[in-house]
Amino acid sequence: MQAHPNVQAVQDALDDADARDGSGARCQVRMLPDAVHTAAAAADALDVEVGQIANSLIFDADGEPLLVLTSGAHRVDTARVAADLGVTALRRATPEFVRAHTGQPIGGVAPLGHPGPVRTLVDKALAGYGEVWAAGGVPRAVFPTTYDELVRITAGTPAQVA
Repeated sequence: MQAHPNVQAVQDALDDADARDGSGARCQVRMLPDAVHTAAAAADALDVEVGQIANSLIFDADGEPLLVLTSGAHRVDTARVAADLGVTALRRATPEFVRAHTGQPIGGVAPLGHPGPVRTLVDKALAGYGEVWAAGGVPRAVFPTTYDELVRITAGTPAQVA
């Protein structure tokens, strides 16, 4: 079975990240039997804690995309993040905005594999888990990684987001 183009883009980006630094981490995108549109559904499907799910949330930050990778165990405090970043308006992005900047649908947005760079914050709460799971470009695709690898492969900035 041929991989969905979004899944292939994510796997290619993971492979490229590993090749650049020689880490040999070899993150592998996996397909779940069914789509998972929430952190709770993903945690159930993977038999892990909901906090181990790295939700990929795209925000419109004064017209620019901002990806916040947050633990599935809590919600992003948009006022806090906006203040920390010095933006006047931080809003949940529309599905069209998300797809335009990531090439991926809401519910399957991966931390990487986008057509261009997207400023990324990585929730420090994810550091409390030895393994975290992120979306792989479509709602059925996921991959395991670690907090440190997630920061590295996304060139993200660790942040308190809740």
